[in-house]
Amino acid sequence: QVQLVESGGGLVQAGGSLRLSCAASGRYFSSYNMGWFRQAPGKQRELVAAISSGGSATNYADSVKGRFTISRDNAKNTVYLQMNSLAPEDTAVYYCAAERIYYSVNSRDYDYWGQGTQVTVSS
Repeated sequence: QVQLVESGGGLVQAGGSLRLSCAASGRYFSSYNMGWFRQAPGKQRELVAAISSGGSATNYADSVKGRFTISRDNAKNTVYLQMNSLAPEDTAVYYCAAERIYYSVNSRDYDYWGQGTQVTVSS
């Protein structure tokens, strides 16, 4: 089992940047595929980015390609989401998630979730 704690959210102006971190506790972090998801008010939770356990594979939502970068440091049990050129439509609660079996872009395949961190982008 793994516990996830997100940090780094906040209020930023459009065009600005934020870096989200997700610290994992528990064993075998390096064997987990990790994902960042977000949920805006009144909308379904959606994938932002995913990274495989070893970091060799990544996937991004079309809406964030070229602006966001997911990365991980297995020695620090941490996954990151660097967000650049933020826009008001990026406003949402951002969640970190982990799963061990499938490298997936589907939230249903993720077993462990953090509590979320709010990102608000003002225009």
